[in-house]
Amino acid sequence: MVLSFFTKSSGGLEHVVSKAVGMLGDARHSFDLATLALLTDTDVAAVDADIRETDQRINHTEQELRSELVVHVTVQGSTDIGSVLGMILLIKKIERIGDQAKNVLDLAQSGVDLAHEPDTAEMLAERGIISTLFGEAAELLADPDDARLDDISRRGGALLDKHQAKIEEYLHSDRPGREVVPRAIYYRFLKRIVANLLGIVRTANEPLPTVDYLDDGETDTDD
Repeated sequence: MVLSFFTKSSGGLEHVVSKAVGMLGDARHSFDLATLALLTDTDVAAVDADIRETDQRINHTEQELRSELVVHVTVQGSTDIGSVLGMILLIKKIERIGDQAKNVLDLAQSGVDLAHEPDTAEMLAERGIISTLFGEAAELLADPDDARLDDISRRGGALLDKHQAKIEEYLHSDRPGREVVPRAIYYRFLKRIVANLLGIVRTANEPLPTVDYLDDGETDTDD
């Protein structure tokens, strides 16, 4: 288990996990604001600075932790290399989620407005489910547990299947492009966000070679 090394480390690296959990909280904050800007009457300009400042904070923390982990390997040698590489991969996935939240914001800033639509309530409910998944992933990072991992993986996998079905539905829809294209793009962003959340919790719990793969390495979840 990747995080077992950091949470039990005698080298003082427990705070790496703590900072990764903080990064995930920041990513959740950006996701919540960006989706509100797209799906409600929230003023896009009012949340722009907050999301971009939060993204910068995530980026700086990622760079700081990567440097620290590299130094750790340099000093300690190759004994911990698998755990360190897993942790670097994990924090990179959190950084990607911050970028994907910005993509949702960019969609709203381009003029897409999905508030007050027939499917707005459904999209808001799904937004809430994904936001809760952020919190569950953070809890799992702080306190790894196989049973909770299996539950999150099952529910997250179902979300990925739903998002892909939505994308395909919009790609083959007879509705006007101005209606289906923004929705297809939005669900693509959601799919990447959920895939990275699953990658985060699996990285914390799985051997490095099989991270992002299912079915004994046959199915790539990070395409």
